[in-house]
Amino acid sequence: MTIGDLDPAALWLAGGLALGIAELFVPGVFLIFLAIAAGVTALTVWAIPELPAVLQLAEFAVWSVVCVVIGRRWYRDFPVDSDAAVLNEPARRLLGQVVTVTSPIVGGEGRARLGDGEWPVRGPEAATGARLRVAHVDNGVLLVEPLSD
Repeated sequence: MTIGDLDPAALWLAGGLALGIAELFVPGVFLIFLAIAAGVTALTVWAIPELPAVLQLAEFAVWSVVCVVIGRRWYRDFPVDSDAAVLNEPARRLLGQVVTVTSPIVGGEGRARLGDGEWPVRGPEAATGARLRVAHVDNGVLLVEPLSD
């Protein structure tokens, strides 16, 4: 398969490069696997220049499936850690954080410092300076519990 004087291996390589670049701009993680398949096809066409276009396309299709299957298994076995799971629930990021009581917790209510802010808290009686853990967030109020040792 030749288009004018263009080398088919170079075309497959350019296609793979274009797919790899597109992966940077398109959400999701699948174009990179097609880029790898195009790269493998480019190597095959470079090694066997007289390979018919139909077989080149078939090889690309087979390698695409193989790469996607391997990629899916890889991401299942080695998940990517991300804050995206709590992107729409920022309060979940506070769970497990340690706060320092700034106004004593009396009658179940007080105030505590978390990071550079001060929050209303509800929880067990605690003196100023006590350290507690955020167990839940309810309408901007931190529900705290004693630190477990």
